[in-house]
Amino acid sequence: MNIKLLLTSGFIVATLTSNAQSNKGYAITGDGNNDFLWMNIREVDLGSGQVTKTIFQRSKTNFVMTDIATKKSVDQTSTADNIGSRDYPTSTMVAAAAYDKNSNKLFFFPMRMGELRWVDLNVKNETPQFYSMNSSVLKVAADPRDEANNVTRMVIGADGNGYAITNDGNHLLRFTTGKSPVITDLGNLVDAESSKGISIHNKCSSWGGDMVADAFGKLYVISANQQVFVVDIESRIATYKGAITGLPAGYTTNAAAVNADGDMVICSATKFDGYYKVKLSDLAATKIEGSDVKFNASDLAGSNLLLQKEADAANKFSMADSKLSPLGNSSESKVFPNPVTASYFNVLFDGKKEGTYTIILTDLAGRTLQSKTVNITKGTQTEAVNLLSRPAKGMYMVKVLDESKQTVITEKVMIQ
Repeated sequence: MNIKLLLTSGFIVATLTSNAQSNKGYAITGDGNNDFLWMNIREVDLGSGQVTKTIFQRSKTNFVMTDIATKKSVDQTSTADNIGSRDYPTSTMVAAAAYDKNSNKLFFFPMRMGELRWVDLNVKNETPQFYSMNSSVLKVAADPRDEANNVTRMVIGADGNGYAITNDGNHLLRFTTGKSPVITDLGNLVDAESSKGISIHNKCSSWGGDMVADAFGKLYVISANQQVFVVDIESRIATYKGAITGLPAGYTTNAAAVNADGDMVICSATKFDGYYKVKLSDLAATKIEGSDVKFNASDLAGSNLLLQKEADAANKFSMADSKLSPLGNSSESKVFPNPVTASYFNVLFDGKKEGTYTIILTDLAGRTLQSKTVNITKGTQTEAVNLLSRPAKGMYMVKVLDESKQTVITEKVMIQ
């Protein structure tokens, strides 16, 4: 079938432009050498590993925090007397944070609290504006020494949603990033057979650490014990990738983000030995010379995605290989609207025999993002497919398989 993409020239130019990567990131830190109270928020340069700005410092920075349900605000002078209060933004310390560049907010989960909180980085005055939200989805252990339900891994995914994973791997959480976030528990992670017994649930090898995301919709868990797992969001399968090498003895991998070059940047919460960058291809770590050694970090957060360059290249190649028609409807196109601008697209089953079909949305690497089974009767029939999680803008494939698993429709679609 001759596939024709219905695109304006302006959209083509926009798609061929790479997603800009930035070295701006954020770190959750203590006050300095030998301080392990992870309650401060600092801006960092992920290229140099240097702290560039303090956003919030315990006992020194005043703040306003608003409960989004009750609209009640707490306006406090930050002193040593109130840092243990529940109304203090980081009172129970923080081990998981995620930066959303679209809203310019830094989201985080205070430990042992059962709340999602965030700071609005658009506020330009000297008083940070924090927000808090309770959720029944977030489990709090009766025994504060039980760390299984603590959220220690967190990132904004390629689809624009936030993702977080508890220590024990039994809760993969997804949250939206609007004014009133919606948190959904997607369920427990499942160990891949290929992991050969190295489990994402193992307390000794796989708890703690941080998480980054790639441009193809995958999550990468870096445990505190230097182990790396790749998580498929749809299936929740966690596949063991390997262990990071080249780190000094006692260096726990508690914080991770992606720099502008597409490498992982890691930092330890227990050892004051600066930042390291890690190549995804071989998981080899190299010290970032001149990086900050005063502050450790319990978490890093940035806006970059792993494999962004590869995703951009795939999109450019796919568009260059496509035959473009003027803006309008194509009689041969079975998937519409194209580009997809809403939260759904339609598939036209015109002249197809009765039976059961499977509609599959994949990325350009062939990885399934979601699927839907439909029953087709005689005549023309249109089936709507709702996007379960909004993918990153770019090129995707829609495939339709019949009952014998033969492909009967294949079209490229642009999702805006």
